Amino acid sequence: MKWEVVIGLETHAQLTTESKIFSGASTAFGAPPNTQASAVDLAMPGTLPVLNRGAVERAIRFGLAVGGEIAARSIFARKNYFYPDLPKGYQISQFEQPVVSGGSLAIVVGEEEKVVRLTRAHLEEDAGKSLHEDFRGMTGVDLNRAGTPLLEIVSEPDMRSAAEAVAYAKALHSLVRWIGICDGNMQEGSFRCDANVSVRRPGEPLGTRCEIKNLNSFRFLERAIEYEVRRQVELIEDGGKVVQETRLFDPDRGETRPMRSKEDAQDYRYFPDPDLLPVAIDPAWIAQVREAMPALPQSLRREYERDFGLSPYAASLLTESRDKAGFFARVAGAVQSPLLAANWTNGEMSALLNDRGLDFAAPPVTAEALAGLLRRVEDGTVSGKAAKEVLLAMADGEGEADAVIDGRGLRQISDAGALEAAVDGVLEANARQVEDYRAGKERAFNSLVGQVMKATQGKANPAQVAAILKRRLGGA
Repeated sequence: MKWEVVIGLETHAQLTTESKIFSGASTAFGAPPNTQASAVDLAMPGTLPVLNRGAVERAIRFGLAVGGEIAARSIFARKNYFYPDLPKGYQISQFEQPVVSGGSLAIVVGEEEKVVRLTRAHLEEDAGKSLHEDFRGMTGVDLNRAGTPLLEIVSEPDMRSAAEAVAYAKALHSLVRWIGICDGNMQEGSFRCDANVSVRRPGEPLGTRCEIKNLNSFRFLERAIEYEVRRQVELIEDGGKVVQETRLFDPDRGETRPMRSKEDAQDYRYFPDPDLLPVAIDPAWIAQVREAMPALPQSLRREYERDFGLSPYAASLLTESRDKAGFFARVAGAVQSPLLAANWTNGEMSALLNDRGLDFAAPPVTAEALAGLLRRVEDGTVSGKAAKEVLLAMADGEGEADAVIDGRGLRQISDAGALEAAVDGVLEANARQVEDYRAGKERAFNSLVGQVMKATQGKANPAQVAAILKRRLGGA
């Protein structure tokens, strides 16, 4: 029997403020344990939290980016639970009145676009971190992260596959980096997801969900969901019942395992924090933030699809980051074919950066230099295959495109007389393939093209070679 998968994601994005959400302690990553924990973070008696205005401004920025409703008045609450890395015995978060409600995010899966609705985005503080290694069997507690500002972004259960969940997570990751509210560093815990997964038969009510905590890579997110779906389906089909619980993903074994029973909101005994006044957001402040917002990736995707004829998938790749979109814009503006610019930005240039562990913020080949190379592809000076060799040489510091092309003898032969002579030589030496072609064997034609390319050491213009061959064979 067919099963329907239902997935919602809760994503914690660490905000890019220099100090914590309720104290002046630094948020810098990598400091020795407990060297960035102030008296407020340690919950020392008599200390009071003071809200970081920059964290609120970043939440407003996100709300505008997703078309959400920004609350004129939002309230911080105490979320009560006990854990060694939570000094106060509660976490300051938002519950009934979050800073952002609603909104949506468009994702692209293959060539299909889908809109995922958002439930809310609320501000909260992070907890500390328990350290289980190098303590002679004991657990240490590092409170450097305690009080780090987070924006928790909660989606509706609109995703129906692991692929959709990964596409959503990637789109959200791109957006928070694009608008500058989160650096997106998943290895450092700046962007991490909790996946709520359930299964049901089509048309039935939602099934019992399990939450998979702290997934800090897109690959782990995909693997965890795929395993959890299989586990739940097999459990139900064997006559069992899914128990609502929190689970962890073990990447070494590729499976999820129970962590604790899943709490509901009432278990946390939320109540308004008496130490913090309600947050009042003036419309003038929202207007000021809106004025400073960059063009958003979704609008650029639409523009690329409309103006350049790009597919939704290609356009989504170009808007993975502002650096990549800016790079593409400079290349496309300097060549005749934006499609060629898009293909090379998404293809050869992205592959080059990935192989070298670099990104579009500091590429070894500038947009202007790549445009210079692509102009030589467009005017027939160099073939597409040879251009890939030129790009690698440029990245290694051999100079601009023209210098590399001349230095390596890669200029394409486009002289009609020279090409006709090469074609005639190949036809004379390959009479059997000529006969095969005339007998209707199309493969023979491609073989003849290959022979001409071989005879010219790959320097012949393939389009001209094909045209001359067709003329010669058609007239014979």
